[in-house]
Amino acid sequence: MLDVPISWQLAKVAVSVAMVLGLGAIAVRVSPKVAGLLSGYPLGTALALFFIGLEISPTFSAESAIHTLAGFTATMALGAGYWLCGRKPGLKGVASGMAGAITLWLMASLVLAQFDFTRLTGTLVTLCAIVFFTWIFRQIPDSLATACQSFSWGALCIRALLATLIVFAITSLAHWVPPAWAGTLAAFPVTMLPFLLILHITQGPAPTATVIKHYPVGLGSLLSYALCVSYTYETLGLAWGTLAGFLVATLWLLGWLQVQRWFAKRREGNRQAA
Repeated sequence: MLDVPISWQLAKVAVSVAMVLGLGAIAVRVSPKVAGLLSGYPLGTALALFFIGLEISPTFSAESAIHTLAGFTATMALGAGYWLCGRKPGLKGVASGMAGAITLWLMASLVLAQFDFTRLTGTLVTLCAIVFFTWIFRQIPDSLATACQSFSWGALCIRALLATLIVFAITSLAHWVPPAWAGTLAAFPVTMLPFLLILHITQGPAPTATVIKHYPVGLGSLLSYALCVSYTYETLGLAWGTLAGFLVATLWLLGWLQVQRWFAKRREGNRQAA
């Protein structure tokens, strides 16, 4: 068993649970569309890369982040697998969705592992994948989640268990695999996958598919984050490198939301003119 301080383990639990619960609240109180966009914000990836750097070394984590850039392609493949296979309500739909998601993620990851990516090539691969999966997901209709009055302790425990198991698996495996695989694992949707499962069980496949639909366009902030920390972890250290990564990711997300508002106003203006 790896000698990792209990305080670090508890921190993983606390942050993972907070992230999953936060996305769930956004989906119910705002919309699955916004939750899908925020699923592309560097939450789980930031957590994984930070603890990999803390437990192994900032240099190892920075090198892993380069492969994380391409690893987001496998994450989008995971979403596609869940959407294709998880179209039934209830536990049966969740089980089939998970099977499809993990299968496509493994297939994509095995292909990506055959290449030695640089910052440029890793980014270009995922940018092409964003265009491809956005085109594939365009047929998914937007669906609103219905408000839920309260969360049961059972649901809370399930969310905590799923999130922490994924985080612990990623950060533990990173000790035994090369940076290429550690980076791919860091791109795994730590917060999004538990959120999809919970949303599917409580709201059904339609809102779940809506989150998947809007996930690729939110990946720009994740790409920005991974690219930033691949430089800053070695030069600024983990704490300041993480803050710099979040700053870059936030600026990208704000800029993207502004572009979306501009296009929405332009479309509304064209409709009124017609």
